[in-house]
Amino acid sequence: MGNVFSEKQNHFRMQKTAFFSLVVVMAVSFFLFILSWENYKGESNWKVFSRKVLPRGEDTLIHAVQRIRKLSLLSGLPTKIERKTNKSNIYSLGNVKTQSRGPENPVPIMNLSSFKKLPQWSFEDIYNLDAPLTPTTCPQSLRNSKDEDFQKVFLPNICMFLHKDNFNIREWNRLSHFNNPFGFMGFKYNDVMPVVKLIPKPKEPLLLPKPGGDGCVHCAVVGTGGILNGSKMGAEIDAHDYVFRMNGAVINGYEEDVGTKTSVYVHTAHSITASLEFFKEYGYKSAPHDEGIKYVLIPEGLRDFQWLQGLLKGEKVSSGEYQDQEPRAYYSGQFSEDRFYVLHQDFLRYVRNRYLSSNDLSGDYWAIVRPTNGAFTLFVALHTCDTVSAYGFMTEDYSKYSNYYAEKLLSEVTFYINHNLILEKNLWKSFHDKKILKLYQRTGSEKQTDS
Repeated sequence: MGNVFSEKQNHFRMQKTAFFSLVVVMAVSFFLFILSWENYKGESNWKVFSRKVLPRGEDTLIHAVQRIRKLSLLSGLPTKIERKTNKSNIYSLGNVKTQSRGPENPVPIMNLSSFKKLPQWSFEDIYNLDAPLTPTTCPQSLRNSKDEDFQKVFLPNICMFLHKDNFNIREWNRLSHFNNPFGFMGFKYNDVMPVVKLIPKPKEPLLLPKPGGDGCVHCAVVGTGGILNGSKMGAEIDAHDYVFRMNGAVINGYEEDVGTKTSVYVHTAHSITASLEFFKEYGYKSAPHDEGIKYVLIPEGLRDFQWLQGLLKGEKVSSGEYQDQEPRAYYSGQFSEDRFYVLHQDFLRYVRNRYLSSNDLSGDYWAIVRPTNGAFTLFVALHTCDTVSAYGFMTEDYSKYSNYYAEKLLSEVTFYINHNLILEKNLWKSFHDKKILKLYQRTGSEKQTDS
């Protein structure tokens, strides 16, 4: 009887030991699975989340603030208001914190065709920041705006320019999640990285206060809208410290309306080349090339990096759409590495995400939807200047004017699928009403060009 009882005890101990061992094995396996899953998420982070796009109209900034708060919660990062009380936040280093833990190799190429609408990543609204700006001494600086909605979305020290010292394999992997011009989705690492390594770090800010001035940087941004035809705004435009222009900036013959000087010319490889053909009939012969002018490139696609390679090396373009062309010839002898800047993908994405997020980003053509060159130029000025006046941009009465101020006959404004001009129009009006910038508007009821 004792032997039977002893055997039962031994059998029970064996079962208990086996059960305990099974639990341990399961626990260890579960831990290893969680660890490997975390690493997998860190390497690819392919999970996307839905979001509401910014509405049209003057409430754009208010809804932008709400969206930023949602993005911050999803990414586990503090909002700008919360960062003011958190001295140890990740922004203090001026660099983006990504989840990558994998080896330092390029991530697999993500294809645009894999997404039916703009994908949203947990780090969608996180950007590289430059060192904090020196406090402005200009009392009327837009950085001192009392508009709370603007202050909540405005990043005065957003990283604006791309160069070899702020780009590496980790940045490539992060930016590969975004379509161009906001990132490198669909691009090959070896087509882009060697070119970026040619871009020198800017030696000085884009613009500085004029010696002997009032300590402020006063800027005019001149678009190409037909509202300028017959405006006689030329003298007022030239009275600013600096004048920004973009695309087909026709000046000869239109000086009374658009001014004469250009301090900063913003362009893409396409706009600086195609404008010669588009505006040839209006006497346009070259991009602006004032003495000491500064050039800013929007890298909107692979062709811009192919252009950049030839430009920075002083050679012909070796491949692509502009093969065998000589980029430096388009700058009329004014190209200088010290005065040439390339906009950073974070800056471009920040402009879209926080100010100009179109409903069209949820449609079939999401991959080509982006703000206009004029919009990007205006935001470069808003982050560089203390006061900004905008001329030649779309206003409420846009139907009274031609597409371009150089046109002598009235032509309807053309709306292309890749730009949401109405969204931009509403934002400029909102900025004007909030005294963030001064928007040139006409109040007359008559058409301003000959029919």
